[in-house]
Amino acid sequence: MARAWEDMRAGLPYDPGDPDLVARRKRAQRLMQAYNHTVYGDDTQRAKILGELLGGFGSGCALRTPLHVDYGSNIFLGDGVFLNYGCTLLDVCDIRIGDRTQIGPYVQILTADHPRDAAARAAGTENGAPVVIGQDVWIGGGAIILPGKTIGNGAVVGAGAVVTRDVDPGQTVVGNPARPI
Repeated sequence: MARAWEDMRAGLPYDPGDPDLVARRKRAQRLMQAYNHTVYGDDTQRAKILGELLGGFGSGCALRTPLHVDYGSNIFLGDGVFLNYGCTLLDVCDIRIGDRTQIGPYVQILTADHPRDAAARAAGTENGAPVVIGQDVWIGGGAIILPGKTIGNGAVVGAGAVVTRDVDPGQTVVGNPARPI
C-alpha cells in the first residue's frame, strides 16, 4: 500500500497527484461508469459492480444512478441503505452509512478537504476527515455533509441543509448552516 493512500485515509496531508492515487481514481471511474450504465432491475450486474467499487455494502441497498465517487473503496453501507439519483460521495476518508438510512437526490457527502492557509493550498496538498451517518437517518435532497461530521441515529437533515457540525441522534436540522429545529 502506497504512503499517499495511507496518509489520505488517515486524514493527513497528501499529494492528490500521487500515481497510486491517480490509478485508484481511474479504477473507480471505470467502475462508476459501468454502474451508471446499468438500469433498474439489473440487480446481479449492479451487485457485482458495487462489490468491486465499494468498501462494503449490506443487503437490500438501492443506489440510483448516476452515482459519483472518488475512490469508492472507502464507502461502507449498512443494510437497506437508499441513495437517490445523483449523489456524490467524495471518499478520501471513510464514509460509513448505517442501516435503513435514506438519502435524497443530489446529496453530497464530502470527506475531501483543503488547507485553510493559501500557501499550503498553493503547494497542492489536500487532506480529509471521515463522515459517519447513523442508522435510520433521512437526508433530504440537495443536502451537503461536510468533512469530519457525524449524524446520529434517527436524525433528519432537511433538504438543502449544509451540515457544518455534528447532528445529535434523533435531531432534525435545516438551513445553511444546518441548525436544530
